[in-house]
Amino acid sequence: MDYSGRLRRLLASLAEHRLDLLLVTHLPNIRYLCGFSGSAGALLIGERVATLFTDGRYRTQAQEEVTGAKIVIGRKAPFLAAGERLAGSAGGGGKIVLGFEAESMSVSMQARLAALLRSRVKLRPAPPLVERLRMVKDAEEIRLIRRAVEMGAGLFAIALKKIRPGTKEVEVAAAMEYQARRAGAEGMSFPTIIAAGKRSAVVHGHASSAAIPARGFVVCDFGVILAGYCSDRTRTVHVGRPSSQARQMYGSVLEAQQAAIAAVGPGVNAADVDFAARKILRKNNLARYFTHSTGHGLGLEIHEAPRLAAAQRQELEPGMVVTIEPGAYIPGRLGVRIEDVVVVTPSGREVLTPTDKELIVVE
Repeated sequence: MDYSGRLRRLLASLAEHRLDLLLVTHLPNIRYLCGFSGSAGALLIGERVATLFTDGRYRTQAQEEVTGAKIVIGRKAPFLAAGERLAGSAGGGGKIVLGFEAESMSVSMQARLAALLRSRVKLRPAPPLVERLRMVKDAEEIRLIRRAVEMGAGLFAIALKKIRPGTKEVEVAAAMEYQARRAGAEGMSFPTIIAAGKRSAVVHGHASSAAIPARGFVVCDFGVILAGYCSDRTRTVHVGRPSSQARQMYGSVLEAQQAAIAAVGPGVNAADVDFAARKILRKNNLARYFTHSTGHGLGLEIHEAPRLAAAQRQELEPGMVVTIEPGAYIPGRLGVRIEDVVVVTPSGREVLTPTDKELIVVE
């Protein structure tokens, strides 16, 4: 990974926002900037040096993982250790402006840091500078996401073997997650969603102890983490003979997904991708049942910028990796969602997920 290049680009953005230093406390951002994957850390970034603060549990791990940053092992919370170091080094001249990640730092943490720094350093909430860098993936990141997508896609075959009337949703999810671990996944990107029958209309219907009914849709939404990067895929199958309404609904969602994928490309507004999906569902009288955004970025986290939704004005750029996942959910009856991972290319888009999407009927 090009950690030095990432730090250089971040430093340039600090100057643009009149920040002397940046305290990074969001763990995925820390990993992005220096490679550290531990659960306790703070990265203090300045013009001369980047310093990672962590505790003794991660002494060996930090030495093995961190690139481009000094390592300080302390006994206090990492953000306080960083604050103490900064308070001790602040000179008697003008105030130093320290940017901090407000969304990952509680009010209590901010108060403790401000009390420690007192008048020597001015605290200022920073815009999402690292997240903006993370939106555009480099070639190595895309390679890792591709591997995660390929591994995750293989779990669908396990689901198809397990989905039978009477089988509990959690049993299907457990078989998928066991296979993921056997294949080398670090974990699942999120709790596996297996939602059958009436529960298919629950958008985030995490696998429950409910039994799969003799007839109805089963939404399977799953992903793995491999080398830190996430995958995300949704397929919907039908147990038993589908009704004409079920077939029409599935066909409409598939058409909407294909339209949204076709809309992806460099310079395209994120809202336009969302509109492409909703236009199809509106034509088929299903728009009111599409209750979430069309997609989101993914990488070190399962949900990253950009978001593909009506109010978003972000232009897509080559290297952005997004999900395309329209759905329709009629409460208490049935639901369908189909999802692929797509990378924006200089000339359009590439679908990373294997594209078998015709309706599968489990008899």
